[in-house]
Amino acid sequence: MSAPAPTRSDERAPDDDGGRRRSLLSLHRSTDTAMGTLRRGLQLSPEFAKGLWITLALAVVATAGKIIVPVAVQQIIDNGLTGPDGPDLAFVTRMVATCAGLLVVTMACSYLMNLRLYRATESGLATLRRKAFRHVHDLSVLTQNSERKGALVSRVTSDVDQISTFMQWGGLLLIVSSGQLLVATILMAVYSWQLTIVVWVCFLPLLFGVRWLQKLLSKAYLKVRERTGDMLGAVGETVMGAAVIRAHGTEERTAGRIDTTVLATRAAQVRAQRLSMAVSPFAEIVAAVGNTAVVLVGVWLGLGGGLTAGQLIAFLFLMTLFIQPMMMATEIFNEAQNAIAGWRRVLGVLDTVPDIADPGEAGHVLPRGPVEVRFDHVTYAYPEGPVVLDDVDVTIAPGTRVAVVGETGSGKTTFVKLLTRLMDPARGTVRLDGVDLREVAFTSLRGRVVMVPQEGFLFDSSLGDNIRFARPESTDAELEAAVTELGLADWLGSLAHGLNTPVGQRGESLSAGERQLVALVRAYVADPDLLVLDEATSAVDPHTEVRIQRALDRLTRGRTSVAIAHRLSTAEAADRVLVFDDGRVVQSGAHAELVDRPGVYADLYASWARSSA
Repeated sequence: MSAPAPTRSDERAPDDDGGRRRSLLSLHRSTDTAMGTLRRGLQLSPEFAKGLWITLALAVVATAGKIIVPVAVQQIIDNGLTGPDGPDLAFVTRMVATCAGLLVVTMACSYLMNLRLYRATESGLATLRRKAFRHVHDLSVLTQNSERKGALVSRVTSDVDQISTFMQWGGLLLIVSSGQLLVATILMAVYSWQLTIVVWVCFLPLLFGVRWLQKLLSKAYLKVRERTGDMLGAVGETVMGAAVIRAHGTEERTAGRIDTTVLATRAAQVRAQRLSMAVSPFAEIVAAVGNTAVVLVGVWLGLGGGLTAGQLIAFLFLMTLFIQPMMMATEIFNEAQNAIAGWRRVLGVLDTVPDIADPGEAGHVLPRGPVEVRFDHVTYAYPEGPVVLDDVDVTIAPGTRVAVVGETGSGKTTFVKLLTRLMDPARGTVRLDGVDLREVAFTSLRGRVVMVPQEGFLFDSSLGDNIRFARPESTDAELEAAVTELGLADWLGSLAHGLNTPVGQRGESLSAGERQLVALVRAYVADPDLLVLDEATSAVDPHTEVRIQRALDRLTRGRTSVAIAHRLSTAEAADRVLVFDDGRVVQSGAHAELVDRPGVYADLYASWARSSA
């Protein structure tokens, strides 16, 4: 069953969102050309083009410097060694000295060009990474969950690294090679337009072949980036789930999964490399034919008096400069297609429109104080899934402590996600103090509403830094006061380094209960008006549960709070209990009323009491 179609123009069907989200995250617009993708990428990072004309001017000088040697050789042979008056050593000396001086200038320009290009590239890539990372954070939890975390991270890291490789190496080579090709062609035409035509006739088939190959390479390298993302996602899951893998003895099966993704990545890489390498043998044959044709035609022209020995030798030098960019075409297009594939994947993230949009400055700023919550006939269904909340109509008075109970899959977690606007309803409205959540500015919403998740995430830092995360300006004295006010001073005192205790990656140096205590202190420091707790006392020992319950009593005092109650002792202490069943609120009232009334709550409580006995 799917969610009923929304009746308001600003309410989107979840299935439509899911379809749009998948198409954008999986692949950037396939109709975009390589140049279109490159142009959009450069627009996103204007630092790439900052001072570009100066860099190009340096590139022109550096490229033009490559013709110094051919010109000097031609002048020395025709005017210094075989001139009408015999060898002129003074002329040869002047030419050599001039050539040496110009080469020094060329080297300096080449160094400055590389330096400027590197700085501009790093600045542009830093901007691209920041934009991509911030946009990923702007996406809803549902959108982020539509793609494996490792694959999503790869778009901000390895895909951008591929762009970096091209911009710092392939991009530079492309600029220099294009200039070198142009300069060599012009000078070759000065020496002999006939030989220049011969060279271009030989190499035109290669240019058309490379253009045809570009389309195949574009698809091949996009597949490489996708397979790399899959591999990083699988490796990330394996590292994070190492304990579960060992506990169930599934190392061999897990290794098989990793092998599959690694081999798929290898196969994609090999296919892309095979396509890119197809140019090299063809280019070598064309170069050999071109050299042979130039020598034969050049000798014929020389015998007819149309070309001197020095000009023919200089032309052969210039032809080497002409051939080099052609021979490098394989590597340039290799890196270019890899970079364009990476850019398309990054643009795919940036083009994904956040379905949970911040109204920004136009949004409402709610006044401080206990919050009234109103679910006005709210319905929700996950993309391509059944309805999980069906016409929920509930009002929670300010300052009320509410416990949400129900069987697994009854809609409890979806209820609190809508309440904290991690998702938006398909139909109906969620209101805080009478204001539609979609119209509340995020700065106000996140300041007034704080959610303590089932597993409080801790960063690899000290205990104090993790508590201070909610309010960075808090001093150690203020943190210690917060811990004391929640009745947790004895716990803090039991830690060897107090607030300076390192918690380890994801808080693994602490127990599950201690991580939950840190999350509660963090929420207290944030000082919310509406506190949302997801399974706050689940999976902890009785002693820690007492500590958590004591902290919760003080944390929720004077605040509106909504807690998913796994252990019904939480429901006993609540002012009101909402009982969910199959996506609906089937009972509502105080614990004392509901426990003696036949129904879902009485059955749940009796089952909990038996399991706790």
